[in-house]
Amino acid sequence: MGHDPVLDAVGPRLRALRRQRGATLAELSEATGISVSTLSRLESGGRKPTLELLLALARAHQVPLDELIGAPAPGDPRIRVRPVQRNGRTLIPLTRQPGGIRAYKMIVPAGGPGDQKSHEGYEWMYVLSGRLRLRLGEHDFVMKPGEAAEFDTRTPHWFGSAGAEPAEVLVLFGPQGERAHVRARPRRAR
Repeated sequence: MGHDPVLDAVGPRLRALRRQRGATLAELSEATGISVSTLSRLESGGRKPTLELLLALARAHQVPLDELIGAPAPGDPRIRVRPVQRNGRTLIPLTRQPGGIRAYKMIVPAGGPGDQKSHEGYEWMYVLSGRLRLRLGEHDFVMKPGEAAEFDTRTPHWFGSAGAEPAEVLVLFGPQGERAHVRARPRRAR
């Protein structure tokens, strides 16, 4: 069995923690019920720490277990996004893994209708603010905040802000035609 750098670093950390608190091995032994020889071997690296021993020491030193073993802090979960300008629109990527369904916040400026385009993929869009005009094949819709649409992007389509203000849209796009499968109760016809 090879050396585990995390476990190898525990001994020196235990010794430093005990000295920082001004405790002797005998005092720590009394507080934890762990023999002086075991504590000494733990600190020198002669004995591998077990969870049971580490829990007792963490309690005695009043430190979290992960601090005792020097576990790395959890990574920063935030996604660093760089807005991308494409066809006058601002795309803010919300996912970072390549392939599969990708999510974007898109800011769609005001402007007259352009040519409809088609390409491989499947798109789901949700209007966050403003009004969005969507031309899909022969259909022409204006979507308000809270409304969503999904369509196969092989159908010729174009979308833009329907007002003087830009529209903000949440977009899920599957380049291989993956559907988003957002479950919503269909609105009853009036």
